[in-house]
Amino acid sequence: MPKLRFHLLGLAHVETNKMNTACAYTQKIVKLAKIIKSFGHTLYFYGVEGSDVECDEFIPVSSKEVLLKTYGDYDKAKDFFKHDPKDFAHLTFNENAIHEILKRKKNGDMLLCPMGNYQKPISDAVKILTIESGIGYTGVFSNFRVFESYAWMHHVYGLLRVEDGAWYDAVIPNYFDVNDFPYKEKKEDYLLYFGRIISRKGVQVASDVAKATGHTLYMVGQGSLDNATEGIHLGNEEHIVYMPAVGAKERAELLGNAKAVLMPTYYLEPFGGVNVEAQLCGTPVITSDWGAFPETVLHGVTGYRCRTFEEFCWAVDNISNIKPAKCREWAENNYSLERIGLMYEEYFQRINRLFGKGWYEKNDHRTELDWLKRYYPE
Repeated sequence: MPKLRFHLLGLAHVETNKMNTACAYTQKIVKLAKIIKSFGHTLYFYGVEGSDVECDEFIPVSSKEVLLKTYGDYDKAKDFFKHDPKDFAHLTFNENAIHEILKRKKNGDMLLCPMGNYQKPISDAVKILTIESGIGYTGVFSNFRVFESYAWMHHVYGLLRVEDGAWYDAVIPNYFDVNDFPYKEKKEDYLLYFGRIISRKGVQVASDVAKATGHTLYMVGQGSLDNATEGIHLGNEEHIVYMPAVGAKERAELLGNAKAVLMPTYYLEPFGGVNVEAQLCGTPVITSDWGAFPETVLHGVTGYRCRTFEEFCWAVDNISNIKPAKCREWAENNYSLERIGLMYEEYFQRINRLFGKGWYEKNDHRTELDWLKRYYPE
């Protein structure tokens, strides 16, 4: 297959490295770069000083000083990330990225934008074929879009009043380095909530379910247990242990030791990567029954999907029916870097053929069509 050239954008409001585990977009960029390089492609990465991404050339287009001037000094483990597409950090990032990309671009290059409309000004200026590489947001702009789930693709189509499919859109799920999430067979007797502490994530449901079933609930993430704006008043609940966002190692330990991970989100979850991270550790998940969860959670095999409080409580009380090995098998076979890497390679090569004859171009090298295949536990 042809070797390709990519220009990958980082985020303007934070350094792109494995340390910023609370930012799913940051982690996806780090891992996407690793996938691209595993196929021998050329990759230019544009990010904030202090980023650590596998690439052929890292071009710093912003600095820690810019972030400090824009957002001040705040605790990213406890406070939500600050960002605005018109703030100083984004304007600085965009201006410098445009300048640097124009110096390096060649015919046939592809620009990868992981944050939608925030990065549209860069795409408009450099005039390179642009792919939105992992859409879990609504602010789409390009003609080539990779969505995290079918649920989210159809949701965005609905918002845009799109009733016909687009050949060069695709669904490629989130992806994980399995080495970051060691398998753990034996569990401890606590439940775990991992994510932003906001009402729409179902934190009140998670608390109520844990309390009703007699379990300690570890609540880990950015935010506060007492937030009147969000209608959250959990600070005096004795069954809750709060922790701010943690590093990669501690994250894996908490996920691996949990009896189950609760994800009772109200909104249509575009993917909800924590549920796959948990399954990689052999930990079952208990989720709501919409968004991406019907695609990622095998009901009764890797966890349970619920619609009422009684169902959530039953799921907790019967979580021993879920075998940790099945969780790991499903997640590793379908969401590893190696598996999803093949999906991205298929997609990128498909887009690359647009520089030739396009949709009708023959491919005499094809021996299979497995890029959409799913691998189920035996």
